[in-house]
Parts: sequence; structure tokens; C-alpha cells
Amino acid sequence: MSQKLSFSEAQKKLEYFCAYQERCHQEVVQKCYELGLLSIEIDEVMVHLIQNNYLNEERFARSFARGKFRIKFWGKTRIVNELQARKIASPNIKLALTEIDEDEYEQAFNTLSERHWNSILEKNTLKKRKKFCDYLLRKGWESEMIYSKVKELEK
Repeated sequence: MSQKLSFSEAQKKLEYFCAYQERCHQEVVQKCYELGLLSIEIDEVMVHLIQNNYLNEERFARSFARGKFRIKFWGKTRIVNELQARKIASPNIKLALTEIDEDEYEQAFNTLSERHWNSILEKNTLKKRKKFCDYLLRKGWESEMIYSKVKELEK
């Protein structure tokens, strides 16, 4: 950036940044540094964004969990890990997981696992099992669920 933004211009940009999509504190702080704000200005702008409800970590966590589960079919393990990587407080992570209905979770797991099992063309049973388990573990599903499902699908 050639010229430095004034504090009010930067604040307006950050308001838009937060209004466009739910953000976590870490993303907003990163954006502040990209806009060339000083530490004292960052503190001031963060307080402004939180007080005016542009930034809400609980709301972000809930929306993140809902979205990643419904759109990308992530399991709870992956969602928790990703929220922790974004430095979200554990009470907010617990609240975020309440957004996922248990029946819907079970149903999504069954649909995803059966679809993936049938898509693996591997003839060797051990290799097929490994590909299946690795895929679901990467997606963040619980290992107990995966291993009981693989036994069921092998029959």
C-alpha cells in the first residue's frame, strides 16, 4: 500500500470486512496489520468492532461449525481443531458444537461414509480400508464411528 490509511478509513474498511462475513479476532488483527495500523490503534479498533457488534467470537464459532459441517461435511474433531487454531475460547467451541444436531450428524456420517466406500475402486481390502479410514479421519470424524462403520461395510 503506497499511502497510509487514516484511522477512520481503516476503521470503516474493517467494519465492512466484518460485516461481509463472520470473522474471528485473529483474522481481524491480521487485517489490521495488513492495513498498517499500530498496536495501540488495533486495540482501539478491536474494542470499537466488538462494542458495535461487528465482531462476536461466539457468533463466529457457531456459524463456522454450522457451515463446515453442512457444506464440507467435517466431523466434530476437525471443527474443534480448526476453531482452536483460530484461538477461539473453549466455552465458545462448546457452544459451537451445539449447533450440530446429533441425528443430522449421524445421518451425514452414514451418507458420506457409504458414498466414499462405494467410490473406492481398490480391490485389496486392507488398502481400501486404509483409504476409507484416512479420508474420514482427515474430515475429522471420530475414530470409533469410522472403525465400527468400516466393519459394517466390509460385510
